[in-house]
Amino acid sequence: MYRRRDTRRELLVAEITAELRRYCTDAQHVGHAFAGQHGLNATDLQALIAVMDAELHGAPITPGRLGEHLDLASGSVTALVDRLERAGHLRRDRDTADRRKILLRYADRGAELAMGFFRPLGERTDRVMTDFGDEELEVVYRFMTAMGVSLREHRDEVRSARAEPSPPRLD
Repeated sequence: MYRRRDTRRELLVAEITAELRRYCTDAQHVGHAFAGQHGLNATDLQALIAVMDAELHGAPITPGRLGEHLDLASGSVTALVDRLERAGHLRRDRDTADRRKILLRYADRGAELAMGFFRPLGERTDRVMTDFGDEELEVVYRFMTAMGVSLREHRDEVRSARAEPSPPRLD
């Protein structure tokens, strides 16, 4: 569309960009289907993904960090966590090192629902990856990591621009 396609590289860049866009859209549709089946909204789903990612990295997320990640005010995070806890998706745990700190974790019921829904996609993903050698996967991983960083940087710039007050009018 707006990218040049005169050389093989330009064509590849344009096609990769289009595939990333389609992948993001399709992933959103799958996520929304999960959310719809379980009475969740888009923010609920984003919160569950953030909690899951934090747990996978061995550093459970706090409500404050979740609020920063989702760009939500404290009261909204409390309502969100309360709702997800009541529905059996999340649980609050006290940090063993600092009892004042609350950590958010996937609840067993929520994890079972997510695994049941997403397991077929995981199996499909595994099948796709078997077609790639270790070196190819290293390149893909490096590319996806760099693209993720780039996207989050842009997201943060958009958020900060939105938060800045408009300059006063001089007319």
